[in-house]
Amino acid sequence: MRPDPAAAPETEPAPVENSNAIALGLIGDEWNLAIARLAIQDGVRRYKDFRDRLGIANSVLTVRLRRLTEAGVFTMAQYSDAPRRYEYILTERGRDLWKVLLTIWSWEAVWVTEHIEPLPPMRHAGCGQAFSPVMHCLTCGKPAGIHDVRQTFGPSGGFERSVPRATTRRRSAGGSPGPGLVPQTIELIGNRWSASAIAATFLGARRFTDMLAMMGAPPTIVSDRLRKFCQMGVLETVPAKAGSGRVEYRLTDKGRAFFPHVMVMLEWGDRWFRAPEGPASLYTHAACGGEFHPVLYCSVCVRELHGSLVQVGDDPPKTDI
Repeated sequence: MRPDPAAAPETEPAPVENSNAIALGLIGDEWNLAIARLAIQDGVRRYKDFRDRLGIANSVLTVRLRRLTEAGVFTMAQYSDAPRRYEYILTERGRDLWKVLLTIWSWEAVWVTEHIEPLPPMRHAGCGQAFSPVMHCLTCGKPAGIHDVRQTFGPSGGFERSVPRATTRRRSAGGSPGPGLVPQTIELIGNRWSASAIAATFLGARRFTDMLAMMGAPPTIVSDRLRKFCQMGVLETVPAKAGSGRVEYRLTDKGRAFFPHVMVMLEWGDRWFRAPEGPASLYTHAACGGEFHPVLYCSVCVRELHGSLVQVGDDPPKTDI
């Protein structure tokens, strides 16, 4: 049978999100981060406590807790029969988010001057000192920065699968404003095209045409993201060639400093949401030639950080992480 030329053309199914996209979709939502922060830092478990502490609308909180539970960050445990009520208990997957929160807090504390409320101070109980997390290579134990890590897409990789399917994720729903605790982090990863743009720069894209090809976004969107990142001080423009009139976009110190957070976030995603066909990305540490996985060390005593020894704020951690 010949196909009917008048029939509507079949549309290709949307690419399945890989671990990179899943991690970005969860961590790029500032309400999710605020909820995870309370659960990890203060041991909050109950709906009412989340709502009262965050000042969040019921509709927003319900959606976020459901999403985080479906993603395996929380498990629900009933604590009351009449009325029937549940606590949200952090799973191992949820507790593992402490590294992501730590790198976000550290970057925002150094590079972002304005916050709705001050970011909590961090102290390493292992040495008793205020510290910053420093990314090291798990294989050789040496420090690693953006110029030390080589990346290629893995079996489930590719740009189309590595960014959340939603074109734009609103910061809130039901008229409730976002918490605004880590505003510039959300500007960088809280939108599909923003996350795609920052990924392209970390992969070495410098020219507008390179960004356009890698991101697969309309030119107006690419221009908007590049302009916003330059305003934030994450990118800067430099002349491409003398007399060409064109510019290249280069990461600033502030932009390069965001790299450890991205690596820790994607490592979390790969650990807990790896696709059946394999990892989304493969990383090599140039210094040792080994497979790269990020681990965080204390900037003061240069020992590996563990969640149970990281004190955030004035009180010791409430959960066994």
